[in-house]
Amino acid sequence: MGQPGLNRRQLLAAAGGLTVAGSFGFAALGTGADALASGAQTRVRYWNLFSGGDGYNMIAMLDAFRKENPGIDVKDSTLQWGSPFYTKLAMAAAGNRAPDLGVMHLGRVTGFSPGRLLDPWDVDLLTKYGVREADFNPALWKRAVIDGKLYALPLDIHVQLCFYRKDVLKKAGLLGDDGRMVPVTSTDEWFDVLKEAKKATKKGLQTLGVHANDQNFMWWFFVAFYTQLGGTYFNDADTDVTFDTDKATEVLEFLRRHVTEGYSIAGAADGEQFINGAPFTWEGNWSVPVFSGAKLDYGATPLPPVFGKQATHAESHSFVLPHQSDRGGATNEGAHQLAAYVVKHAQQWAAGGHIPAYTPTLSTAAYKKLSPQNEYVSAMDHQATEPKVWFAGSTGILAQRVGPIVVSSTMGSAKPDAAARRMKSTLTALLAMKNPMDGKTAAQGGAVA
Repeated sequence: MGQPGLNRRQLLAAAGGLTVAGSFGFAALGTGADALASGAQTRVRYWNLFSGGDGYNMIAMLDAFRKENPGIDVKDSTLQWGSPFYTKLAMAAAGNRAPDLGVMHLGRVTGFSPGRLLDPWDVDLLTKYGVREADFNPALWKRAVIDGKLYALPLDIHVQLCFYRKDVLKKAGLLGDDGRMVPVTSTDEWFDVLKEAKKATKKGLQTLGVHANDQNFMWWFFVAFYTQLGGTYFNDADTDVTFDTDKATEVLEFLRRHVTEGYSIAGAADGEQFINGAPFTWEGNWSVPVFSGAKLDYGATPLPPVFGKQATHAESHSFVLPHQSDRGGATNEGAHQLAAYVVKHAQQWAAGGHIPAYTPTLSTAAYKKLSPQNEYVSAMDHQATEPKVWFAGSTGILAQRVGPIVVSSTMGSAKPDAAARRMKSTLTALLAMKNPMDGKTAAQGGAVA
């Protein structure tokens, strides 16, 4: 493939208009010169962004791989989550100092200049190690394919959920015979549920945590409910904006109503409030270990289909192959083997709340016993995702530009209809922007699945 023709200035801009702190460092950039672990014939350098409970689970999975495959020395490095990680990964790939294996959010892959900063997966090698397209949700696999090649191997789907306290909802008469929250199919039903739940809530606690002043959460929730309404962003060719301001206004009014009617307190510590007895909170599935660790009697369901269609915001941690001019041989095969192993042995990963992307895991008795994971696993079949364009994805430019507009509406500093128009004008400007990594607009370098 040859070395990518990208300079340092382009890469720093491409990572999302970031500045790199002096302490950023490149200590994790391995040279391959250090000795192999005893008995190993091959080294695989692996970068990830998993900390906390996810980090512990990943380490456990890597240790299991090492035990079963002593011939492969896995040198793993955990880097800072978010934009700094993507900046470092891009610069390493451009400088031919990339690790053999990395992790990315699937939504960021399109903008990471596949073919220049990412190498495609060898699907035959993946098949050799037991991973096939048929083992994945079709929509998820399709998102990982660009220009006919697989550039990401999904590890999981992580989704936004409606967590609920069973003790409070039982008191409010909002639990069904199955011990789960009563179903909701409209905005009126949802606010009726909140009204009854509020009556059963301890004084001083909010009814629902929605992270009203957080641009990421507000954007994720907007994506979910806008998708429920059938809203789109761009046409298939990425040449025109199809954003529906009427539908967007309806979603923005819905989100704002939680604050104006007193069900949500802007700036509240939503997770803590839930632990202390608030009946509802909307959080990512990564909160499962926190709430389970607090010994709560709770459940979790996909975001309520208040606009009639099931859809909840979803992203995916995926394995990628950062560009190497000399990729191949035993090290490349080891990277494929390691990624396939982790994907296939994701039961440990599921304990952290994530939905495994490898669908055979979902049918195992062990997974079916996981609670509340077994309640929201259906979210895999109705994912609400950002558009497949270079400026989208977790911590991407799209969220940075549009998220604050959603917050301005939710917090009341802008009217919903005015915010919707600003969102459309922002999308129009983004569509005309060139990706700093390759100098192409979304239409010129648009992903083709």
